[in-house]
Amino acid sequence: MSGPVLPRRGFLAGAAGLAAALTLAACGDGGGEAAPAGSPAGSPAGSGAPSGQGWTFTDDRDKKLDLPKVPARIVAQVGAAAALWDFGVRPIGVFGPHKLADGGKDPQVGNVDITKVTGLGNVWDEFNVEQYIALQPDLLVSSMYVKGTLWYVPEKSKDTIEQVAPTVGVMLTGKSATEVIGTYERLAQSLGADMAGVPEAKARMEAATAKLAEFKNLKVLMVSGGADAFWIVNPPEYPDIVHLTSAGLDVVKPDKVDDGGFFQTLSWENADTYDADVILYDTRTQALKPEEMMKKPTFAKLPAVEAGQLYPWNAEAPFSYQGYADFLEGLVANLAKAKPLK
Repeated sequence: MSGPVLPRRGFLAGAAGLAAALTLAACGDGGGEAAPAGSPAGSPAGSGAPSGQGWTFTDDRDKKLDLPKVPARIVAQVGAAAALWDFGVRPIGVFGPHKLADGGKDPQVGNVDITKVTGLGNVWDEFNVEQYIALQPDLLVSSMYVKGTLWYVPEKSKDTIEQVAPTVGVMLTGKSATEVIGTYERLAQSLGADMAGVPEAKARMEAATAKLAEFKNLKVLMVSGGADAFWIVNPPEYPDIVHLTSAGLDVVKPDKVDDGGFFQTLSWENADTYDADVILYDTRTQALKPEEMMKKPTFAKLPAVEAGQLYPWNAEAPFSYQGYADFLEGLVANLAKAKPLK
């Protein structure tokens, strides 16, 4: 099945009207094995929360949830699921890109075992409401790029979905990665997760973050490629890039940002608008691969590309200490190979 896909998903959250104009598509069957009720996938791993204990949580919509018991049957958008999984929470269902066309796991779903969750939708605007109701969820969790709009919850069915179970929204736009990770950590703790491995992963993330200051002499351009457009990200809008710039990395900020504030759209003919020593490219399945971008003459002639200083960017790394430790350690290793070009 195919459907409209946002080439930089976070970009277009603030400019949803642009989605219809995009021509990229992704394929997936929205599959996944259903987790049996009562299985480990149906409750937080290592949950120590008494079943009769009440539960309260205030999300980033300033919405306070007050439930008679701790939610155990959780459905989450893949980014939220990946973050919660690393903290020890085991959702029973996911929606958003989790399965590739060849049946493999989409990187956006992180460490989630997709054979142990029910897939409710794999592409934009796809959400199997009937399956969702059948799962009898206690809670739905999703990130937000626009406050009040749950990512990947379709507008056409959001009212029905929100009637089935309470929802939690975690804001991404304008936040730092540490703030977002902290929100997921707080949510996971409230759900009774065992938090195994968190101190070690946090130490790894902090160590890799400290090393970023060593590369402040490099000018970095962060991009995503589409069939007919080249997107330059606007650093202040993204938790990962806010984290990088706060740590000392010099990330190019576009001069003319599109409506919504998330990015600047360039034609491939104008791919040389900004100078950079290093280019970090979006690695997600809906973005062009390096070999595809290299077919664009203007891109191929960029100094960073010619110098071989073109490196992957995990644009939706899980918002967990583990997810960011992996992301930052890989980035540090790549930047260590680069040098200023002027």
